[in-house]
Amino acid sequence: MSHNSFGHLFRFTTWGESHGIALGCVVDGCPPGLAISEAEVQAFLDKRKPGQSKYTTQRREADEVKILSGVMPQEDGTWLTTGTPISMMIENTDQRSKDYSDIAKRYRPGHADFAYDAKYGIRDYRGGGRSSARETAARVAAGAIARKVISSVTVRAALVQMGPHKIDRSRWDWDEVNNNPFFCPDPVAAEEWATELDRIRKAGSSIGAVIEVVAEGVPAGWGAPIYAKLDQDIASAFMSINAVKGVEIGNGFEAAEITGEENADEIRMGADGQPEFLSNKSGGVLGGISSGQPVVARFAVKPTSSILTPRQSITSDGEEVDVMTKGRHDPCVGIRAVPIGEAMMACVLADHFLRHRGQVGS
Repeated sequence: MSHNSFGHLFRFTTWGESHGIALGCVVDGCPPGLAISEAEVQAFLDKRKPGQSKYTTQRREADEVKILSGVMPQEDGTWLTTGTPISMMIENTDQRSKDYSDIAKRYRPGHADFAYDAKYGIRDYRGGGRSSARETAARVAAGAIARKVISSVTVRAALVQMGPHKIDRSRWDWDEVNNNPFFCPDPVAAEEWATELDRIRKAGSSIGAVIEVVAEGVPAGWGAPIYAKLDQDIASAFMSINAVKGVEIGNGFEAAEITGEENADEIRMGADGQPEFLSNKSGGVLGGISSGQPVVARFAVKPTSSILTPRQSITSDGEEVDVMTKGRHDPCVGIRAVPIGEAMMACVLADHFLRHRGQVGS
């Protein structure tokens, strides 16, 4: 299986399976001399790890990261990156492969089971193997390194829609994001979602979500106008996340509903003598290049395909069957996609920062 790497100058490769001994990543291209610690990486993994509330899978994984290479200890106990590949490992400690024995030959509707079997002639039915969202823990670890590369940029994300229920943007409060189990910036919506997701969870079903990722502090000039557009790579990064079915930059699909006058981000000179945009419908990217405004993107996550309601399918032998997926699953996988979206945005920006530096110098 090829294509396990993402990025160009800042590049990471993930490895491991959902029910294997461990998983992890190798980050290549990180500049030397950056201070890093396992605790800093762990803080981001703790946001993604399962079992933190009744609204996520009850699989109990500590997701403890070990940095195996690419750093050098200092006399004060800190580590500095050496510029060599940074390898990180996260052990799996709470696998229950027996939960999947009933579907060893059955294709779960909505999952990658059939497609993997069609391509490779073999699939890991134990939680999906490489197709499992468990792989994204390694991406979050890589994202922690990427944030060190672009330390002047702030990357944050929030859940802005669960099923058909959207937040009220007039109540947006970044401080609220870590005060509820949904990473929701609207406290009223968070309470409403709790009631709705309780109903979904008890019914053994699932629901989708939309995540918004905002990067502030990105200077004008990152990206390229044709085949290495900044928004192109952001879209690619988000579409690589499990269960993502749609991406939009800035106002996205809304742009198709309004006029050119409404969509244009007008410009004036600010009091500091620098250009000042009067809106940000472009999401901070013009012609594939950052404009200096916040980079804003959203991605849509489908409902978790593992549900208790029987769905029609077939076996690898061609037998028609009904499939009900047992095990421990997220009723809304979009919740834990929030830190994953942050990580992928950080990795794209770190890559483009290094590419930009290579073109114009530091």
